[in-house]
Amino acid sequence: MVLTSSTMLPLGTPLPLDAMRAALRPVSGGPLAAAAPAGSPVLVLFLCPHCPFVKHVEAELTRLQGDLEGQAGLIGLCSNSTASHPQDGPAGMAAQAAACGWTFPYLQDPDQGVARAFRAACTPDVFLFDRAHRLAYRGQLDGSRPGGEPCDGRDLRAALAALLEGRPVPEPQRPAIGCNIKWRAGAEPPWFGG
Repeated sequence: MVLTSSTMLPLGTPLPLDAMRAALRPVSGGPLAAAAPAGSPVLVLFLCPHCPFVKHVEAELTRLQGDLEGQAGLIGLCSNSTASHPQDGPAGMAAQAAACGWTFPYLQDPDQGVARAFRAACTPDVFLFDRAHRLAYRGQLDGSRPGGEPCDGRDLRAALAALLEGRPVPEPQRPAIGCNIKWRAGAEPPWFGG
């Protein structure tokens, strides 16, 4: 594991929905189109089954799923290489989703092109898009880390509340911290330092 921070993709970046539709493979949950309807906010999370940082936030993601129903879309993506981390393949993802009770679309990014489009760096990496599908928040769920206080998602929840109420998303936005995305050997992006 290489402890990694998110790259903090520029705010206002559009949701790469066409690239997502073309490249992602459904593993569990509903269809991608249902989770990203026009005119609704969309929360995209880079996750994986094995990461201790993701395990730390799983219960909060389950709560968020229930709290967001009908208000915002929720999409989980796993971009880790299955050559180096086979446990992060479809079987592991489906088992994770079932154990957590996740019904949101959880999709595999087998060629890692979607992770590149987001400049994703770690798991979990959080991207919240507004009703026009422009990036409004990126960063941590909250300041908790594995082995410390429980995750309550306060940073992300404050951003979601502001977005849903038509207010500006609070600053500062702090980078997510987690395990690095497991890039295919020789195909690491320029922002990967591990």
